[in-house]
Amino acid sequence: MVFSSLEFIYLFLPPVLVGFLCLRALRMETAIIWWLIMASLVFYMCWSPKHLILLLFSVGFNYLVHLILKWNKSFTVLTLGITANLLMLGVFKYADFFIGNFNAVTGVEVAELGLILPLAISFYTFQQVSFLRDTYQDKLVNCDFKKYVLFVTFFPQLIAGPIVMQRDTIPQFTMSHFNNRYITNIMAGATLFSIGLFKKIVLADGIAPMANAVFTIADQGGNVPMEAAWLAAIAYTFQIYFDFSGYCDMALGLALMFGIRLPINFNSPYRSSSIVEFWRRWHITLSRFLRDYLYIPLGGNKSGLLGTRGNLAITMLLGGLWHGAGWNFIIWGALHGGYLMINHVWSGSVAGQSVRTNMNSYLYAFMAWSVTMFAVIFAWVFFRAETFTGAAIMLQSMLGMSEYIGIRTAQEIIPDFDLAPYMLLAMTMIVVLLPNSIEFTSKYRPVLDTAKEIGKPLFSVFQLRWSPRPAWAVAFTAIALVSVIQIYRLNDLTEFIYFNF
Repeated sequence: MVFSSLEFIYLFLPPVLVGFLCLRALRMETAIIWWLIMASLVFYMCWSPKHLILLLFSVGFNYLVHLILKWNKSFTVLTLGITANLLMLGVFKYADFFIGNFNAVTGVEVAELGLILPLAISFYTFQQVSFLRDTYQDKLVNCDFKKYVLFVTFFPQLIAGPIVMQRDTIPQFTMSHFNNRYITNIMAGATLFSIGLFKKIVLADGIAPMANAVFTIADQGGNVPMEAAWLAAIAYTFQIYFDFSGYCDMALGLALMFGIRLPINFNSPYRSSSIVEFWRRWHITLSRFLRDYLYIPLGGNKSGLLGTRGNLAITMLLGGLWHGAGWNFIIWGALHGGYLMINHVWSGSVAGQSVRTNMNSYLYAFMAWSVTMFAVIFAWVFFRAETFTGAAIMLQSMLGMSEYIGIRTAQEIIPDFDLAPYMLLAMTMIVVLLPNSIEFTSKYRPVLDTAKEIGKPLFSVFQLRWSPRPAWAVAFTAIALVSVIQIYRLNDLTEFIYFNF
């Protein structure tokens, strides 16, 4: 079951919300927590009952380790607990990848395990690792078993984040939060959900065929025209943006309907004027986790110039590997690690400071944004391609290094080719000029932590802000209906891209 499915919209969410409102009216805090736990487990079970057992085992094991750590602050116990979590993640997510590479290098034929990747294992594993470390460091808020289970399994954020810390959500599992401004929360939450649904179904899934058609040819070893390669790469750049942004909006909206605010996880990354800024805006909670649990323990920026660069490279390599067990993801992470190093060197150089000081500020901002977006698009090719060969063919075509010899033109390869430039231009304007969903609903605090500068547009053209008025209700009801009609029309629901991670 996914947020954008008719089963979720019609059959799952309404009874869960009605049950919550009934229990809220009776002021039954404990019953609300158990109701949300039950709903979350049913939500997960609809994907795979047998993997629900794995999730419950993980929850039980980590809570037991937590109790042992409360009784005895043993670094050995902490190490064993974290190792067990990472080992479980490694077996299910990376075992076949390493076996396949071992076989390729040695010529030995070790049988692969053929394990199905459990949905959300990367997310709930990271959350529980953070919980164990907070227990060891005496940083826990007041928590009992039921609140811990809800912290791990809360369905709006279970499948694809955000990666929440215990301090983010557990303090909110109280009657005061469940009961606070619930009518406004439901309206604001429904608005965010409608925005996210439209982004996923209409925008992301609408542009996907353009990218899929070209990348499929490249992955099969066929050359593609330069024009088609660029259109496909830009199309995927927007597809993953609206897919992940849509999920984040829907997760925020669903949580808000139950009085819970999640941390900000997506903050208009395509408005960034540097790669450093991009990673402060894209998958913010993953960046925070990698910083706090990998980069800083490695030494962070206190390891000297060479050591700092090495720590950054390791962090981004493992960040790429976190996204998927494949060399394409590792190369994607390595590219971003290289980008970050170049960004830091340029920012600290005399030349970089001189250019920024002497160049017109608007021209500099536009050039910095353009360079950043080119680097991001270039890296997305490795992220999207299913084979290294496919990525290489795409990049060669994009850079004009391949003489296209084929019987089909870009017009014949790409669906709705004549509309493609207009679609991409419209998406660029949406991303750059319109307020993002958090800006749009900022008056009603849609996220737990409000960024100091939430997705400030390059050009302040539209300053739209939502409020619970009939006109906005009509507008977003229409947006939701368009999305639902599109679901009926397609009759071929696609999962969110980040479900695979």
